[in-house]
Amino acid sequence: MRGLFYVLSAFAVMALAFWAYQENYKTQSAIAEVRTLHREIGASHERLGMLRAEWAYLNRPDRLADLADLNFDRLGLLPLMPDAFGAVDQIIYPLPPILPIINPIELSSDQLLQMENDL
Repeated sequence: MRGLFYVLSAFAVMALAFWAYQENYKTQSAIAEVRTLHREIGASHERLGMLRAEWAYLNRPDRLADLADLNFDRLGLLPLMPDAFGAVDQIIYPLPPILPIINPIELSSDQLLQMENDL
């Protein structure tokens, strides 16, 4: 009986060692993947910074004004002037829809007088 216990214990230790070995490799693989993702995120941030700088360079007001002047015949763009904008009170907002009355309550003048006297 003691020998069987030793054999089962040895198998349990080997099984746990195999499991720990597998988990160690899975963990190392996950860590490597996280490092790769961090590198990709860093590269994306650098690329985004470069694109923002390029966008700011291309959207310089003097450059856009020159482009509008060069392409006036095709586009018909005019410079922005203060009188090109409207005032807030000129905006027409749509009226809210009038909802149908559901379950109307009919009141007679006697009931209204009674309610006023109760108050």
